[in-house]
Amino acid sequence: MDDDIILSVRNLKTYYPILGGFFKRTIGQVRAVDGVSFDLKKRETIGLVGESGCGKTTIANTLLKLVDATEGKIIYQGKTIIEANKKRDYKNNIRKEIQMVFQDPDASLNPRWKVVDIIGEPLRLLEGLSKRRKIRKRVWELLKTVSLKREHLDRYPHEFSGGQKQRIVIARALACNPKIIILDEPTSALDVSVQAQILNLLKRLQDEFDLSYLFITHDLSVVHHIADKIKVMYLGKFVEEGTIDDIFTNPSHPYTRALLSARPTFDPAIRKERIILEGDVPSPINPPTGCPFHPRCPSKEEHEGCGVDKPRHIKIEGGSDEHYIFCLPFTEGEKSYEGWQFISD
Repeated sequence: MDDDIILSVRNLKTYYPILGGFFKRTIGQVRAVDGVSFDLKKRETIGLVGESGCGKTTIANTLLKLVDATEGKIIYQGKTIIEANKKRDYKNNIRKEIQMVFQDPDASLNPRWKVVDIIGEPLRLLEGLSKRRKIRKRVWELLKTVSLKREHLDRYPHEFSGGQKQRIVIARALACNPKIIILDEPTSALDVSVQAQILNLLKRLQDEFDLSYLFITHDLSVVHHIADKIKVMYLGKFVEEGTIDDIFTNPSHPYTRALLSARPTFDPAIRKERIILEGDVPSPINPPTGCPFHPRCPSKEEHEGCGVDKPRHIKIEGGSDEHYIFCLPFTEGEKSYEGWQFISD
């Protein structure tokens, strides 16, 4: 394994059971995450992009063992920490080193606790600090790190603005000196000006503490600002992956192109064609056979076996070594294979 890789996810599947009947038996499954693999390197930011319900947050919850994996395994610093159908002790040191910033700070901050107690809780539970004075001193240091003031120590969450609440959540995530922070839509509820402040704060903290980020968002402008690489998700699967330049300058999967075409532009000189996808996202309870995107794909007539065959891992030439899509070969005579290198799974 590459020494720079801090986290590896291999063929991860997370299904939620559907219970029905008088005895609440399992009558089906929601395939929230359906076979994804990726590596996160030290001091790197990976953006998970896709529309709501595609499985981004479920990946985060599985990494934190808030939900159980159905298949696959997760490797942290060379050691398997989560493996489907096997009991493994998710130790406190792992909980300290992988932290999360949740989407809604109002839902993740206890309204009856002061800031010193909110940020001090992981210090007590995971770091073993018990003396009040030491906890207050450490919390004050964390507040300074996220540009908050000493007088904020003894205030309650309702006394802060949205941006300040998110800073408190970030300070809590930093309390145990983590190596990885998972950020689940951390700017979605904030004004644009406050979003920029939070993103700049996250970049500064990454440089200062050598952090790795898994950044979950549906906002392409935000991920363009902060991420090094992007994984585009659709219906529980990756459809394209690559660096920022790969995805934004040479989007190769039809779904990625549709996402980018929907991004608003404020320059009247820039004209671009909006790609409108037909139909709705299929249900993850009964996903389509073959390629999950084929019922809505505008170019499915140009490919072979979209409704039957599993998409292949295809290397896109002309960009970085990490630019891949999950698609199927072109129908003979429709388009050239030039520039596409097929990698066997």
